[in-house]
Amino acid sequence: MIDQELLDILACPETKEEVRLASDAEIASLNEKIKSGNLVNRGGEKVTEPIDGGLVRADGKYLYPIREEIPIMLIDEAIPLSTEAGSS
Repeated sequence: MIDQELLDILACPETKEEVRLASDAEIASLNEKIKSGNLVNRGGEKVTEPIDGGLVRADGKYLYPIREEIPIMLIDEAIPLSTEAGSS
């Protein structure tokens, strides 16, 4: 997966907060939402491809997806983790 040295230097491009690797349970939950067509990224686009992993911002609000071992550190590609706007 992601090298610890790389993880240590990665930060949220918006807030510069640290990021941590998402747990397997977090990834499984998001992939279920992707499969059911219920996941939209910050750019307002529906997420259609399953993610291999993710980096969660320190405040827990957003996850940056990891696809083919590459972290996608773009603000619009971030996946909101709060459930206030969506269905559960």
